[in-house]
Amino acid sequence: MCGRFAQISPAHILRKIFRLLADLPEIPPRYNIAPGQNIYVIRDIVIREEQQQTSETPEFKRELSQLKWGLIPFWAEDSKIGSRFINARAESAAKKEAYRVSFRNRRCLIPADGFYEWETQFKGRKQPFFVRPKNDQPFALAGLWDRWEDPMGGTVIESCTILTTEANELLKPIHKRMPAIISPDNYDLWLNPTMNRPDRLNPLLQPFESSAMIIYPVSSYANNSQNEGPKCIKKQKGIGKQQKLF
Repeated sequence: MCGRFAQISPAHILRKIFRLLADLPEIPPRYNIAPGQNIYVIRDIVIREEQQQTSETPEFKRELSQLKWGLIPFWAEDSKIGSRFINARAESAAKKEAYRVSFRNRRCLIPADGFYEWETQFKGRKQPFFVRPKNDQPFALAGLWDRWEDPMGGTVIESCTILTTEANELLKPIHKRMPAIISPDNYDLWLNPTMNRPDRLNPLLQPFESSAMIIYPVSSYANNSQNEGPKCIKKQKGIGKQQKLF
């Protein structure tokens, strides 16, 4: 699963990597994002007909948006259900009631400069590890989003979930699942809201290549979601039996 991650890259890096046309505001780095918080996502939105040029094919605009982490399906009676849907299994998301509509036409990318996984060690101790891209470019986690309107009126919440897949060889010693990561060559296909074929989309959700990732132990400071800053991702030497991985 993916229960904590970091969004550190500045706006100009995101704009370049994800080909965002609009100017972006300054984005404060966040090193320890937890479920229920607002996160930045990238999505392609269909431009309304009256805004489009004369064309038979839909036009999109790519945007950086803030959504709540924990998907609230459009049909939900209560927004609290979102706490149950922070992750969705890639293998079944296209068929599950909570995700199938979003899988068809509300997919997003979630920029992440790394994510955390916890290993259960002696006497139930939880050791955090940080996983980051070897090339220092942010990962693009595969996500789904939805828009929920309070049946009682007034409140509208846009929210998202992170898709997970089987762990690659690097992560298997720690956890059996990992976030699904979309390769740059497939950003456009994944974001395209008119693409609704699972047979084209599911192959994009395979375990990410181990050779493109680095994993290392960090201190228990990261365990507390209230803690923030570079200290959360600082490498700790001599911690945990997983040293053989590094």
